[in-house]
Amino acid sequence: MSLVDKIKKLLSKLVFKSKIYLYLLNKKFFSNLLKCVIIMKKKIILFISGKGSNAINIINYFSKSSDIKVSNVYCNNKNSPFLKYSLDSGIKVSNFSNDELSTKVFDELKLINPNLIVLAGFLKKIPPSFINYFNKKIVNIHPSLLPKYGGRGMYGSIIHNKVIENNEIETGISIHYVSENYDSGEIIFQKKIQLNRDDTAKTVEKKIHILEYEFYPQVIQSLLNE
Repeated sequence: MSLVDKIKKLLSKLVFKSKIYLYLLNKKFFSNLLKCVIIMKKKIILFISGKGSNAINIINYFSKSSDIKVSNVYCNNKNSPFLKYSLDSGIKVSNFSNDELSTKVFDELKLINPNLIVLAGFLKKIPPSFINYFNKKIVNIHPSLLPKYGGRGMYGSIIHNKVIENNEIETGISIHYVSENYDSGEIIFQKKIQLNRDDTAKTVEKKIHILEYEFYPQVIQSLLNE
């Protein structure tokens, strides 16, 4: 039940009839109330570099939320298929160059004042200015069980190939706060999966994506509801 519906239900229980009560029940009031609810929603900002499949999953997950919304998506890859994806008009998508991250983008984020910045396949290192200003408000997901297979240059299929080469018996995902060093921030959540002898980098990638799509939005929601 949405917040507006809850308020309507509460008002319906009132036994008095007055001009104030009748005004509260009219459509204009609830239209304005809905606008206020949208403004009060907690804001998520997404950063992407690749296809944006995690970003799309997160957007869909929160599309019907009464208290959380994705307000902006920032992409540093002008060729990302995500930029052609049809989104809700309330979500602003910005394509930027890496040189603009510490200047234009940073200034915009300070004005937006998001509740959480979510890296969803973003490959550029986050500057210290972001980490200092948005303390414990930037999270990332990594496709391995950190601290294994983390660090500079470790992402995507590179990780999965290493996992197979090293005959690992398990892998998984790690969701963590972003720090000044790659993949070294405080771990918030991890989920393991067992590997089979016939697994390849491609089959591991598919298994990891399933974990990402299921748990990343849930962890984001739990952080915003704390």
